[in-house]
Amino acid sequence: MVNEAYERWLNHPNLDPSYKETMEKMTEKEINDAFYTTIEFGTAGMRGLLGPGTNRINLHTIRKANEGFAGYIEAHGEEAKQRGIAIGYDNRHMSPEFAMDSARVLAKHGIRSYVFESLRPTPELSFAVRYFNCFGGIMVTASHNPKEYNGYKLYDEKGCQLVPALAQQVIDRVNAVEDELAITSDVTAEEEKLITVIGKEVDEEYYKNVLSIQLNPDVNKDDVKIIFTPEHGTANIPVKEVYTRAGYHFVAVEEQCTPDPDFSNTPTPNPEEPGSYVPAERKRTDAGKPGYVQYGRYQRSRREDCQQVRRGMRKNIDRI
Repeated sequence: MVNEAYERWLNHPNLDPSYKETMEKMTEKEINDAFYTTIEFGTAGMRGLLGPGTNRINLHTIRKANEGFAGYIEAHGEEAKQRGIAIGYDNRHMSPEFAMDSARVLAKHGIRSYVFESLRPTPELSFAVRYFNCFGGIMVTASHNPKEYNGYKLYDEKGCQLVPALAQQVIDRVNAVEDELAITSDVTAEEEKLITVIGKEVDEEYYKNVLSIQLNPDVNKDDVKIIFTPEHGTANIPVKEVYTRAGYHFVAVEEQCTPDPDFSNTPTPNPEEPGSYVPAERKRTDAGKPGYVQYGRYQRSRREDCQQVRRGMRKNIDRI
């Protein structure tokens, strides 16, 4: 069964060329792990190792997920298709490609989409869903997993993750797709018009909304010292912008501010592991005084409240 699946992929005319060379070099162990099962699409979407195979995150398994999601949208009628889907993505390998490919698969079904021009935090994706009155959203992210991973998450019209009952409707349609390699993302000129690239307009509205929900806007900012690190993720621009506009003083861990899918200057991308705070702690020590340490990878959708600026200092404080 494993070898049959492997051979089917290797010899399929629609296999993305970027995967063929990798597949030809796979060991027996690697083949077994990549093809012994299909990657699970659950209530929280799917997440897994990048690479070719039915048990991996790749263009073909992402297309399979989008095909199922498109069927779910179509089942809700023409209005749902016209309201469309907002699509965001993080700093990981292949995230931009997966995001735009998702938009194209949806467009082939006549579904409108709004795709961010570059990486954005998950809360801003949720905001974009509401801002454009979309039927739902897609976020390409692997949250706090290692650099070898990526993932795909779905959101409802309120920008929240699909509740289990609705997620199951998508899961059933995804599982009904028999050949993920048969799905293409080639679109016509008319279908391409259904894809809208978004950016600064949404950013500005998002910043305004975040600033409008400050709990204590009149607090003495001189009493608040912040060491901020985006950990090579999506938070660099939005958090710095909101802090600046709100009048907070902060010191950024600049070596971790550049978006980097390899997390080169980060001991671990997982904020639940102590090593993730080492560079920020070093920066605080160098400053010679105590302060808040805010971890701001910002795409961790399973704990989105930790990433919103208004709550960041309550959730991500190590010590004062």
